[in-house]
Amino acid sequence: MQLTTKQKQYLKGLAHSLKPVVQLGANGLTEGVVAEIDNALSHHELIKVKVPSDDREEKSLIMDAIVGETKSHKVQSIGHVLVIYKPSEDAKITLPKK
Repeated sequence: MQLTTKQKQYLKGLAHSLKPVVQLGANGLTEGVVAEIDNALSHHELIKVKVPSDDREEKSLIMDAIVGETKSHKVQSIGHVLVIYKPSEDAKITLPKK
């Protein structure tokens, strides 16, 4: 499933008031952090993850790894914050049609 531009805009609006649920620490992206992100996604569907890194390339790689490991959709990334979406079994968020 690919998110359309309209759906991404809708999710960005929903994510605006959210606070980061998971923040990476000094150890970076560990299995425990990925499990915590996956757990938060299954509960909330739309979350923010804070990736504190000064190196842009490293930050981009970490964000791509998070999206890949959790099989979620990247909605947007601004600065150190990544917004991701993953629909759960009992969908809480209804996306607009195309």
